[in-house]
Amino acid sequence: MTGAKMGAMAGLAALLVAGTAAAQTVPALAPGGTLRAAINFGNPVLAQRGADGAPAGVSVVLATELARRLGVPLAIVPFQAAGAVTAAVAEGRYDIAFLAIDPVRGEGLDFTLPYVLIEGGYAVRTASPITAVDQVDAPGVTVVVARGSAYDLYLTRALAHATLHRLPTGPDAASAFGRGEGDVLAGVRQVSVRLVAETPGLRMVPGRFMSIEQAMAVPKGRDPVALATLEAFVAEMKASGVVARALAETGQHDAEVAP
Repeated sequence: MTGAKMGAMAGLAALLVAGTAAAQTVPALAPGGTLRAAINFGNPVLAQRGADGAPAGVSVVLATELARRLGVPLAIVPFQAAGAVTAAVAEGRYDIAFLAIDPVRGEGLDFTLPYVLIEGGYAVRTASPITAVDQVDAPGVTVVVARGSAYDLYLTRALAHATLHRLPTGPDAASAFGRGEGDVLAGVRQVSVRLVAETPGLRMVPGRFMSIEQAMAVPKGRDPVALATLEAFVAEMKASGVVARALAETGQHDAEVAP
């Protein structure tokens, strides 16, 4: 890429971050004239439904602000699992997404740097002999996960001996584990902690098995201006405190703003 091209991209991104939507960024990020944002409501750390059913959460806040700066309407494309978001990129159903960074997902998406860090944690039954994260990868151990989630993708690469039992969504995985399926439940630590607090007979395994880097993404093949603009936007949203406030206002005090 030439220096002139890189300079032009940086200039467009700077205009957007300053609050003025450069005309060139609209076809790059919202080619149809509406910003279609894939929101995964299966991860309650990032997205939730309010009492009135209205979407909320840090990813919704970021999508809303980006659409405002572009000067285009926002259309939320809802999903219940991250794996479904990844699969839908080939269908052209959205313009931006909020997902954990993973090399498998990188085959179809280009990611910004992360805006939020969350942890992957294990839950087990109280009587389980597992007391440490490194004891999970053993013959005969079945780990229940949400299919296509960041932790499913990671554990598929990381586990050499344990078996993965995949369910369609995080709630499906938690329900299956609650019914006695599997030996370990793998998931977003913050979500698992709540489950353990509400369910007698479960406990958390100390520590984390991974750090999950949540980022914004665009489908591969988009104008490079799109990713450059998102990179600058994410950096400004973190630096200005927007990400931290959105997490606090939705009670996600254990999630961290990515450095």
